[in-house]
Amino acid sequence: MKQQAVPIEKRALQAVSLIGFAICVAVALWGWRTGVLTSQEKLQELVSKWGFAGALLFTAFQAVQVVVPVLPGGLGCLVGVVLFGPIWGFTYNYVGICIGSLLAFAVAKSCGRPLLYLLFSEKTIEKYDAWTEKRDRFAKLFFWSIFLPIAPDDFLCYLAGTTTMTWKRYTAIILLGKPFNIALYSMGLVALWKVLFPGF
Repeated sequence: MKQQAVPIEKRALQAVSLIGFAICVAVALWGWRTGVLTSQEKLQELVSKWGFAGALLFTAFQAVQVVVPVLPGGLGCLVGVVLFGPIWGFTYNYVGICIGSLLAFAVAKSCGRPLLYLLFSEKTIEKYDAWTEKRDRFAKLFFWSIFLPIAPDDFLCYLAGTTTMTWKRYTAIILLGKPFNIALYSMGLVALWKVLFPGF
């Protein structure tokens, strides 16, 4: 069977994600070589130099990475806590991810289902498409997927935008469901970070 050509829009989005990932890897390597990622003192000194601009930039990055996935969301949660501490790290993660989730929903509402096939694989779409067959069932499954890290959040935000779910219900699910999800990701990954870097 002849393989279908990949639309140029999808190739462009894949290229953007790849470039973004490469930038993140380059920054991580720089941080490793300079000791920023292995020394809490150096990291705090770097963060203090950026001040509020650094917090704003990180929050914006968290929002954008939901709309155009570059890194796994859980990894961003770890970075926020490591950079800004548990309280402010959680706050910036929560604000950024919520903004990004609302933007993804808005974009999907505007563009419709064709956008899903540009951003995600057909396998992923087919796997969760059955959730949308019944309106109430999707809302419940969507809430638990947002509340617990059991499904691809970014994709489901876009998928929700192609359903009849209202802005009011969607916003409530995001604002109420995200805190536990983010906290769970953060605590788990921070615990792993401390195992890998016990002196940090």
